[in-house]
Amino acid sequence: MVASPAELTTSELELRARVREFLAETLPRGTFEPGLGMGAEVNPEFSAALAERGWIGMAVPARYGGHDATAVDRFVVVEELLRWGAPVGHHWVADRQIAQVLLRYGTEEQKQWLLPRICRGELCFCIGMSEPDAGSDLASVRTRGVRDTDGWRVSGVKVWTSNATRADFMIALCRTGDGERHAGLSRFLIDMRSPGVSVTPIPFLNGSTDHFAEVVLDGVLVPHDRVIGEIGQGWAQNADELAFERSGPDRWISTFLLVQEFLREYPDLAASTTGSRLIGELAAQYWVLRRLSLTVARAIDAGRTPAAEAALIKEMGTRFEQDVVRALRELLDRELVCGPDATPFQRLLRRAVLDAPSFTIRGGTTEVLRSVAAKGLA
Repeated sequence: MVASPAELTTSELELRARVREFLAETLPRGTFEPGLGMGAEVNPEFSAALAERGWIGMAVPARYGGHDATAVDRFVVVEELLRWGAPVGHHWVADRQIAQVLLRYGTEEQKQWLLPRICRGELCFCIGMSEPDAGSDLASVRTRGVRDTDGWRVSGVKVWTSNATRADFMIALCRTGDGERHAGLSRFLIDMRSPGVSVTPIPFLNGSTDHFAEVVLDGVLVPHDRVIGEIGQGWAQNADELAFERSGPDRWISTFLLVQEFLREYPDLAASTTGSRLIGELAAQYWVLRRLSLTVARAIDAGRTPAAEAALIKEMGTRFEQDVVRALRELLDRELVCGPDATPFQRLLRRAVLDAPSFTIRGGTTEVLRSVAAKGLA
C-alpha cells in the first residue's frame, strides 16, 4: 500500500482558493443546475474557460500545450469543480485519462496533434471498452481489428459508452490477435465521424438519452498512425489507465453536494441528535476517502502506478456514494418531491436515487475491484 503525505501544501491551498473564487464568480449558486460528480452537464464554453486558466491538461508538459503541473494540482482543481457540481462533461474523459494515455503510449505525432487541443478544452473523448458480452470481464472483448493495406478495419459493438453521441474520438479496446484472453488486445484511436460508425443513445433510468450509447463499428478504417502504443499492448495500457480513472475525487464525491444542500434546507433536522450523528459519520468517511485518494495522486506524481490502491478507493468510494443517498432518504423518511416546486435538495435527491445504482458499475464492478485490490495488496 502506498503511503504519501496527505496534506495540501501552501501552493496547493492557494490554487484551491483561486478555483473557489472562479466558481463563485462564474457559476453562482442558484444560477445553474448542478451535476452529481462526473455525471455533470456538457458545456464546451465552460470547458474553454477552464482551459484559459490552465485547469485542463494541467499535468501535460508545456511543450504539448500543458502546464507541467502535478497530479495533486489536478486533484485540487477537480475536487472543487465536482464539489460545486460544475458542467465538466465536455472535457472530462480527455483530461482525466486520455492525455495521460497519450503521454505514456502515444507517438510524438499523436502527442503534437491531440494534446494541445485537449489542453484547450476543444476535444471530447469516449472510451470503447464494454461490450454486450464483455462488461467487467474486458478480456472477453470481441470487437476485432483486422490488418488492412491502409491500416486496420475495426468491427464490433461497444455499449454503455459515455458521451459517444457528442465525442470527437473514441479510444477502443479491440482484439487483434488470437493469443490468451489478455493477449492479442490493442487500442485504436477512432474518429467518431468515420464511415461505418453508428451511435444509438441508450435511455437511462433517470430518463436521459444523451449520456450512454451503443456504438456499432462496421469495418471502420483506422490508419496505422492511429494505433495507440504497440499492437498487443492493449491490456497493459488498460490496466495503467484505470489507475487514473478509479482513484480521483470523482469516485467518492458524486453525492457530496447532496449533503451540502441537505444542511442548507434542513438545518434543524441536521442539528438533531440523529442528524448530527449521521453528518459526523459522513464527514469522517469523506475525510478518510479524500486522504486515500490524495495519497494515490502523490504516488502517481512519484512515478508509480498504484492500480491496486486505485481499485480499493473506487470500491470503497462508490459504495459510500450510494450509502449517502440511502442514509438521507431514511433520515427524511418521506416521498421524493418532483415537479416545478421541488427544492434544489429534492431535485438532487431524486436524481441521485436514479443515478446511484450505476456508481458501483461504471469503472469496474465491486466484485472485480475487490479481486484487483486483493491480488495487488497480497
